[in-house]
Amino acid sequence: MDTASTQDIVVEVLQRASSQNPEILKPAEAKLREWETQPGFYTILFNVLSNHSLDVNVRWIAVLYIKNGIDRYWRRNLPNAISEQEKLNIKQGLISNFSEPISQIAVQRAVLISKIARIDCPKEWPELFPTLLQAVESPDSFIQHRAFLTLYHVVKAIASKRLLGDRRFFQDFTSNIYSFVLNLWNNFTELFLSDIMRGASSAIVISNLEKALLTLRILRKLTVFGFYRPHQNQDCMKFLKVIFDRAKIALQCRKQLRDKETVELCEKFIIHLTKVLISVLDTHPFSFIDFIQPSLEFTTYFLFTPDGINFLFERFIIQCFNLIKNILLCVEYKPPKVPETCKHPETLRANEIKINFFQANTLTEICRKLVSHYFILTQDELEMWDVDPETFAIDESGDSWKYSLRPCMETVFVTIFHEFRDALAPVLLEMIHETNCIVSPEDTQGILRKDAVYNAVSLAAFDLYDEIDFDQWFTNTLTQELKVKHNNYRVIRRRVCSLIGRWTGIKLSPELRPALYECVISLLGPDEDMAVRLTASSTLRHAIDDFEFNSDQFRDYLDSAFNLLFNLLKEANECETKMHVLNVMTLMVERVGQTIKPHTDALIHYLPLLWTESEDHNMLRCAIVSTLVQLVKALGSVSAELNPFLLPIIQLGTDTNQSAIVYLLEDCLELWLTVLENSTSMSNELLQLFNNMPALLEYSTENLRLCLLIVLVHTLLAPDLVMRTHGLQVITVCDNLMGDMKNEGIVMLIRMLEIFIRSSPILGCETVFPILPRIFQVLLSSHDVFTRVLTTLAQIHNETDEVVLGKVLHVWLSKMPMVSQLEQRKLLGLALTNLLTTQSRPVFERFGTVMVNILECLNDMEDSLLVTDGRSPSSYEDADGYETDHDQRKKQLILSDPVHTIVLKDYLQSQMYELRNQIGLPHYEQLLQTVDPDTISQLKGYITL
Repeated sequence: MDTASTQDIVVEVLQRASSQNPEILKPAEAKLREWETQPGFYTILFNVLSNHSLDVNVRWIAVLYIKNGIDRYWRRNLPNAISEQEKLNIKQGLISNFSEPISQIAVQRAVLISKIARIDCPKEWPELFPTLLQAVESPDSFIQHRAFLTLYHVVKAIASKRLLGDRRFFQDFTSNIYSFVLNLWNNFTELFLSDIMRGASSAIVISNLEKALLTLRILRKLTVFGFYRPHQNQDCMKFLKVIFDRAKIALQCRKQLRDKETVELCEKFIIHLTKVLISVLDTHPFSFIDFIQPSLEFTTYFLFTPDGINFLFERFIIQCFNLIKNILLCVEYKPPKVPETCKHPETLRANEIKINFFQANTLTEICRKLVSHYFILTQDELEMWDVDPETFAIDESGDSWKYSLRPCMETVFVTIFHEFRDALAPVLLEMIHETNCIVSPEDTQGILRKDAVYNAVSLAAFDLYDEIDFDQWFTNTLTQELKVKHNNYRVIRRRVCSLIGRWTGIKLSPELRPALYECVISLLGPDEDMAVRLTASSTLRHAIDDFEFNSDQFRDYLDSAFNLLFNLLKEANECETKMHVLNVMTLMVERVGQTIKPHTDALIHYLPLLWTESEDHNMLRCAIVSTLVQLVKALGSVSAELNPFLLPIIQLGTDTNQSAIVYLLEDCLELWLTVLENSTSMSNELLQLFNNMPALLEYSTENLRLCLLIVLVHTLLAPDLVMRTHGLQVITVCDNLMGDMKNEGIVMLIRMLEIFIRSSPILGCETVFPILPRIFQVLLSSHDVFTRVLTTLAQIHNETDEVVLGKVLHVWLSKMPMVSQLEQRKLLGLALTNLLTTQSRPVFERFGTVMVNILECLNDMEDSLLVTDGRSPSSYEDADGYETDHDQRKKQLILSDPVHTIVLKDYLQSQMYELRNQIGLPHYEQLLQTVDPDTISQLKGYITL
């Protein structure tokens, strides 16, 4: 591209690419994509980025396209790579100017430099770090800030490299600049702290505070990733020691700030100080041992003392709790039960520090403060309950404890309680005793205190197993509290319900389950508070999902519970809430099985509407599909009436051209399999659905097992039709996949091929021809196809048919004793017997070994696999009582299976007569002489030779 003549054109296209109008935006994006590989394009973009007079949106689009270009074309070995000269010009331009006025673009420019540095440093860009270090010492405060911003992003990018050579480079770089950056941080920190104390203007405070924060971020990366053992570096240890004092002073200064921007920046600085401690603890636990004591003293002072609490803000509380939790859970600080076997003496020292700090009085104070102060529902939470009960009630999960206050506090409580159960159990029991009475509905504080104590008992349930008689507590107190219907008591009702759900799977007698169901059903009613109803649904889920759940015991409550959950599902507004309730209903259908049939009509009619409404909520759609799977299983063949609704869903979730496949594939495959298993006949719609299967087999090996099962079930439903329409296509795809399959996948594939042959011997053998060298059942079904397979293999390997058969027989006969499954063993014996009359030289040469293997089959089988009186072998009997139409088809297939219908000794007798007639008595007797006398003697016990 000619830079001078085309820059105006590029600017115009960039302007159109920043438009919100799709008709203008799309052509512009297409044009920019077309230019991506043109030489000189990124030089023009860089010139646009560097021109401060252009529109900010144009420059923003330019910097984004340069970032994408670095990812796609910067490395020299990539197709359409940017030329070395163009790269050199861009790199020189990026570090020649640190005066970008727009903050957002300055950040993106710094990211650009860091992306290039990650690829080129240090060999291809040696001048980068000297230039940056020179710029951070600039007398111009603005340029200095931009230089620090760039240095931070570059250090962050280089620190993320994990190859040994890259890590060594970063460690060398750290040792050279660490003390320099540390001094800068100290200076900027002292400046902004003194600025706050003397009441300087916000602009001055922010200027120094931003630089202190940037240098702190750089120090964090250098400390965590720049040292193999941080405790061996004096500057590093000085930095870590001073963090606690800096944090205390910064917290005090924060109280004096009034400007919102300055307060937020100061909070970021404080949070980042705690992040340094947590990062070093997680990455270098042994280097952190000397800081366990000061960290615990620091956090407990601010979290649990009256003086310290005054300085708290939410994110700082979360960080302090996370620091305590990480110290307690650190594996390196947990000694083995036999201290003498400890590999690291430092582990014992760390554990001793923890034990000495957490004395009984300290633990008591922490426990009481957590429950009586932090666990109390706040006014903001109660207001959220009133305004948005659904969001309030749905539990957070995953890593929410890292970022959200309540999950964080609860996680710390569980950690401390589990670690020091013997010391804390009496404290919590005392708190239960203090609140063990019916609180007046007007006593709001009493209600909130009881809620907090019950929450603690719920969290510590496993550790309180031997301390609490839950049956008695449930009967005498908790059920009585659920009967108080005053609005203020909703707090207690919700918490009691949650408490019961938690303890259900831990310590609740089976005899009390009916009482539990009655309690839950009373809380699911439409006149109850929405948050309480949702908690009751969670409790019901715990009860149903319990190992000791008895469906007969639940039968009397099934109708009420299912209908109330259905009403709750319809009334819920939030997608998350609907998913939650639907999951409970799905579990209920799964656990009670066909008993649910009379109660499903309303849900079945509602699900199509819910599916339509959830078009933009893929996770809710996943929940709907899971529900449909269980409904189809419960309804059995009756579910065929649902096919007009089910099949389009399966089509959407299994079409590789649809974006929904990312979310729905696994659940839709399960639904597809379940629908097939419960179908009595093949329909045109089901057959059309199978068009998706070849692409699915190639799409991902993650769901290969389910896909092969679906192929198998489809085949049994209409063997000839499926093999004629899709058989060869599926087999071709599977043949291509076999080279990359693990043993488990190959076994699944072999079973599928076996079903092809067993369900339609002639057509099946023709269909699976590309993979038949791996299948022996073909011998029983088609001599002609087996001969063609041998001929094909011989041509591929440039050998004769006899040589190939000899190699096959060698492996076959040597490995056959390792086959332990009776069906496969008899199949191999029948196939060997079949080979006796082929008049093949490789068979005659190995006649003695062949007869030994057939004899071993006779000794093992005794025809125990034969189907008698129309009954199928026990291996096909259903274990859990759930039988589908597919199970019936499998049993019918057995009735025509040679393994289950041919008597091996009779077949051997017939083949031996045929062999004698074919080759004549003299040759026949010569063959028998190749068999050892003991084998001959045993064979005479089965047949006449």
